[in-house]
Amino acid sequence: MEGSKECEANLVIYLHPSKANCVNDAIHGELTSIMFTYNEILEGVILAYDPVCCSKLAKILPGVEPYFGVRLKAKFIVFNPTPDMLLEGKVVKVTRTAICAEVLGFAWASILDEDIREDFKHCIVKKKRGPEGNSKHAFASQTHKKHMIKVGNTVRFVVKSFDGEMLHITGSMLGNNTGNSEWLDRHVGQWSQADRVSNKRIKEDAGDEKSENKNSSKRKRDQD
Repeated sequence: MEGSKECEANLVIYLHPSKANCVNDAIHGELTSIMFTYNEILEGVILAYDPVCCSKLAKILPGVEPYFGVRLKAKFIVFNPTPDMLLEGKVVKVTRTAICAEVLGFAWASILDEDIREDFKHCIVKKKRGPEGNSKHAFASQTHKKHMIKVGNTVRFVVKSFDGEMLHITGSMLGNNTGNSEWLDRHVGQWSQADRVSNKRIKEDAGDEKSENKNSSKRKRDQD
C-alpha cells in the first residue's frame, strides 16, 4: 500500500538492571511499546521492526538504579501518507455529510461531502425485509447505479492531509479513480475513460485560456 516505507535507524535503548539476563526480550518489549505510534525521528507511524544489536557492550548510567544502554540498528516499516497518495480503508460509518473509514486497523480517515464528487449522492438503503431501523446511509453514483459506498465496503480515496498525532487522515473522492474499490477494479475501463475525458477537457480549457490571454495581450499592444 502507498504511504508505507522502509527505513533504518541507529538507536540506544536504556534497560532496567533487572533485564540484564534477558536483553533481547527487553529490547523487543521496548520497541513493541512504540508500535502504531507516530515517531518524529522516523517521520511516520511504526508498523514493524527488525532489530540487530551492534555491540555486546552497554553503557551504564549512574544513579540509584543503574540503567544500561544497548546500542542497536533496527529496520522499520513506517506509515506516513502524503497528499495525493491513493489509499484504501474499510468503511465503518456513513452519514449524510461524510464517509468514515478505518485504515490498516489503527488509523481513521474521513471524507467530507465537499470532497466527494457530485456524481455521488447520499441515499438511504432499505432492506427488503425487516424493520425501518435496518435502513442504512450510503453514497451512490448517479452514473453507475451499482457503484455504491456503504458500511463494510472498501473505499479508495486520495490523501489530503495526515495528522500523525491523532492518526487521522483527511481524504478526497473527487477523482474518477476513487470510490468503491471492488467496483473500480471490476470496471477499470469505465472510470479510466472518464478520467481521460476529464483530463482532456482540463487541457483544452487551459489551452483556450492561454490563447485568450495571448490575444488579449496582442490587442493591448495594438492599442498602445
